[in-house]
Amino acid sequence: MLTLGIDIGSASSKAVLLEGGNTVVAQSVVEAGTGTSGRARVISELFEKAHVSWTDLALTVATGYGRASVKEADRQISEITCHARGIVFLRPSVRTVIDIGGQDAKAISLDERGEIKNFFMNDKCAAGTGRFLENMSRVLEIKMADMAQCYFRSTHPAHVSSTCAVFAESEIISLLSDGIARDDIVAGVHNSIAVRACALANRAGVVDDVVMCGGVARDAGAVDAIGRKLGKTVYVPPNPQLTGALGAAVLAYEFAKRNGVKK
Repeated sequence: MLTLGIDIGSASSKAVLLEGGNTVVAQSVVEAGTGTSGRARVISELFEKAHVSWTDLALTVATGYGRASVKEADRQISEITCHARGIVFLRPSVRTVIDIGGQDAKAISLDERGEIKNFFMNDKCAAGTGRFLENMSRVLEIKMADMAQCYFRSTHPAHVSSTCAVFAESEIISLLSDGIARDDIVAGVHNSIAVRACALANRAGVVDDVVMCGGVARDAGAVDAIGRKLGKTVYVPPNPQLTGALGAAVLAYEFAKRNGVKK
């Protein structure tokens, strides 16, 4: 039985094709999110990889900001539920999930059965999100892929106090004008992200194991800063952007099996 999970986020579109509820057949990520061609492109890319079409699928679940745009989906489920399910699929011992995407951050607390106990979300401001990190890399003229390297080279992290993404940009420009080393400013930016993420996590309740997912989890500097702030080891799955789509595919399988779908 083939099931499909599609996660249309603010900055990227992700899709996972699952067989039998436990084997990933194919997965795709397109760096274009809701309101763009990302939805069509990620589906086309996935189908091409797996040599399948819509008629081969038992059930499809869509999640993320743009889930309503996936008209072919049989069900739409919140990204909080899907990320939690995807992380539990990969690491059953998880109790705390920190998900930082393009324009929001979430902290999810799970019980011993992997069920959601509590969650907190910041979607009112770009500060502490992937968009914030992208903006800071632009101001600093450092590639996103190099940000973690700069973080780990820092010896005296700068203090980035602004809680607003707009004001933080002005603060970064001031730090540059003062001759503060770029590596130290990058470390300050990462620490600023960690402060916001950990505030959410502490409200939800931090219990081991702690797992981080979302696009920002690809930045080892952000992961390290959050781990240091929490005083915990933070685990990152192999493809942290795909946990929502994976969880959606797992839920699609469970729905299909429950409803007796044979395809």
